[in-house]
Amino acid sequence: MKNCFKLFVVLTAALFLKTSLAQTNDPGNLKIVEYNNPGLVVELGVGLWAWPMPMDFDEDGDMDLLVSCPDKPYNGIYFFENLTGGAGPVFSPGQRLAGALKDVQVSYINNQARVLVPGYELIHFKKTIGAEKDSLFPIQEILKDFKKKPRFNQWKLVDYDNDGDADIVVGVDDWSDYGWDNAFDSKGNWINGPLHGYVYLIENTNGTYINKGRLKAGGKEIDQYGAPSPNFADFDGDGDLDLICGEFLDQLTWFENTGTREKPVYASGKILSNEEGVLKMDLEMIIPVAVDFDRDGHIDLVVGDEDGRVALIRNTGKVKKGMPVFKSPVYFKQKAEHLKFGALVTPYSTDWDDDGDEDLIAGNSAGYIGFIENLGNYDGMPRWAAPALLKSAGKTIRIQAGSNGSIQGPAEAKWGYTTLSVADWDGDGLKDIIINSIWGKIQWYKNTGKKGSPVLSNIQDVKIDWQGSAPKQPKWNWFKAKPDQLVTQWRTTPYTIDWNDDGLMDIVMLDHEGYLAFFERFTNAKGNLMLKPGRRIFYGSQASGFDSRHSVMENTPGPLRLNLKENGSSGRVKLAITDWNNDGKPDIILNSLNASVLINQGEENGNVYFEGIGQVSDKVLAGHTTSPTIVHWGGNDALAGLLIGAEDGHFYFMKK
Repeated sequence: MKNCFKLFVVLTAALFLKTSLAQTNDPGNLKIVEYNNPGLVVELGVGLWAWPMPMDFDEDGDMDLLVSCPDKPYNGIYFFENLTGGAGPVFSPGQRLAGALKDVQVSYINNQARVLVPGYELIHFKKTIGAEKDSLFPIQEILKDFKKKPRFNQWKLVDYDNDGDADIVVGVDDWSDYGWDNAFDSKGNWINGPLHGYVYLIENTNGTYINKGRLKAGGKEIDQYGAPSPNFADFDGDGDLDLICGEFLDQLTWFENTGTREKPVYASGKILSNEEGVLKMDLEMIIPVAVDFDRDGHIDLVVGDEDGRVALIRNTGKVKKGMPVFKSPVYFKQKAEHLKFGALVTPYSTDWDDDGDEDLIAGNSAGYIGFIENLGNYDGMPRWAAPALLKSAGKTIRIQAGSNGSIQGPAEAKWGYTTLSVADWDGDGLKDIIINSIWGKIQWYKNTGKKGSPVLSNIQDVKIDWQGSAPKQPKWNWFKAKPDQLVTQWRTTPYTIDWNDDGLMDIVMLDHEGYLAFFERFTNAKGNLMLKPGRRIFYGSQASGFDSRHSVMENTPGPLRLNLKENGSSGRVKLAITDWNNDGKPDIILNSLNASVLINQGEENGNVYFEGIGQVSDKVLAGHTTSPTIVHWGGNDALAGLLIGAEDGHFYFMKK
């Protein structure tokens, strides 16, 4: 790193690298990682966001699952066959049938599954998987009420008034009051409005559909916190149709029909709960579907989560204090196939258990940190255990935004977006975990165990000496950093490395303005390890192919500014550092549609110069972001390469 290079020489080398990389720019060079663990059962999941359609798809008498996944790269409709039956079945791995269907919903009319998308019914669905459709009602007749285009537009069929024909109900959300971004006051209160979610009735009158407007409960318009996902069924067994709605977050609301089957009247909503407390899904952006899944005569709820999992909320058939009693959510299981940890997974490869092979420590959108153990070679690749959630001071680690931790507002309360590095941070010979998250706070978990048996203590701040100046932090943060606290842009990797070869672990990451910075470690006068303020020593220009949905480099020579955007579009940069081209100098791997490479061109006057050589593949792994790490899975680097954590929560490997 101390070497000086003449720029005309290194730029010639860069041109050669661009040419050689282009020869491997092939989607096939990134392979999805398998569990390689026969007999293992894990949580069922697709990619980012699960829209479940429970039905007996193969007509063998039990309920299977179709799940639509609308995001990248796992886009599609997947068939999970029920292999065991019962209320707690094990499913086969998902089989992709077709491309995803946006806002798809299944309803049951006379015990027959009917599948709708906004404005249309998908006919002969089991045969055509959405290729044929019949028009039902003009979508614009519903959307004309809204200033902004809704994110959720959910259409279902129900014989609302018991007259023998199928009416339409529509759940639509409204973000016009909420806005989206940067609306906290100095005390962390959200000053914009809430999310709204309304339910419309489109009545079938002698074959003609008529928009009857928004439904009411307790004399007021039904107004959920975002995505209402309406489900009409006789949940309490009294012979009329009640209503259960979802929301953008994690709860379900029960609206009892206090009228009749023919003339429904709905009471004010009550949050579903049982003896364990309020029923909550583990994540948010939930998609509930009403169906008697276990065929016991009681209408259950099958609910999709943002990270691709699907849960059964089983109706016990009991009623307590006028409300049906449901069991707490239980996530479905499947035979293990593709290695997965939530969504927007952020892996770091390290031998966590000190058994001689590299495991994975990973964060995800839900804010967990998982340990995925490498169980040894199986058929030429690692065999993986199911992800285990790490604990700190005996409690499962989960970083969450809560009401004011996300710059994008309280609707993101259950997200955490953990991203991390693993290093011996305090020099005691044990591996610790250094994290960033939705909060932008750089923190760490000290390992107080012993080699081979890690034990993590309570979370603590990474300490920085601002050397007389006030703490630097993003200007849009509502909260103030502590005097010795490092707060930078959210969701960006705090990459730990001894950059200056002085025996102390440093951090390379984005600073508060989106520049890539070197945070040098030193021992202060009191003998405490601290970071110095970040120095912008990394120079370069636009890295071809780096820009993803939210992260973009500044297209001018100078200090590397990997994200010049603000507020919710800030941060998000994930990185790894490695000698990519084997020339003895550290290069940088960045998130992109897959991963982009910045080649180290040498050092001059204390600055290090980089040249972007593009993406490693044409394969699209992100609509938001990816997260790269370098792996050494073989005993003598036989399986050294690049591992990319993708938006879908899966892992993609490229051998170097």
